[in-house]
Amino acid sequence: MEVRVLVVDDDPMVRRLLTTVLTAQGIAVVGEATDGDEVVPAVAKHRPDVVLMDLHMRRTGGLDAIRELRRQPQPPAVIALTSFGTDETVVEALAAGAQGFLGKDDDPQHIATHVRDVATGAGALDHSSAGAVIRHLSGGRRLDTRRTEAQRALGTLTTREREIASFLPHGLSNREIGRQLFLSESTVKAHLGRAMAKLGLTAREQLAVLVDRAGATAPHAGS
Repeated sequence: MEVRVLVVDDDPMVRRLLTTVLTAQGIAVVGEATDGDEVVPAVAKHRPDVVLMDLHMRRTGGLDAIRELRRQPQPPAVIALTSFGTDETVVEALAAGAQGFLGKDDDPQHIATHVRDVATGAGALDHSSAGAVIRHLSGGRRLDTRRTEAQRALGTLTTREREIASFLPHGLSNREIGRQLFLSESTVKAHLGRAMAKLGLTAREQLAVLVDRAGATAPHAGS
């Protein structure tokens, strides 16, 4: 499957580098935008599967651009990119609706792999970003109440939906979850989609946070 990507960054050198990296990995860069206020028109024109979104731009920041994009019908997936992300920035990007958060200095192969994963419904968090999410969950030590609320929310899902969701905090792709449970990748994707719809979530990272908060993570999950 061809993956179509829109690169959004106000630095022409960064756009050129990302385009070169992704093209070399067989990923089609179908368009570019130089600021956040250009994203919605560029998406309408180029119809990408994934948007690589810089968070710090001159006119309209990436967070506002992500929120505006999520209000559009059938928006593409978004991976937030930054050179200097804080814990708060990571959490805000995911809350805004991004499906992933990566550093611009990540290994090119790593970025390309996550672009493909996000295009098929998986998420993309580098190790430091995943740590930021965990630290956010632990903030204030209000875990008992939050765990109860999370467990109550997961209780609205079917047994199979909860079982599949339990693998998300381990960072497994749909294919890897399917291998664990002897299910097809499409079946895993369908169950996760229904689970997120029931809970009013827009990104699998949000469901992963909920599962982790509820203490419902699958034990010893491996690829």
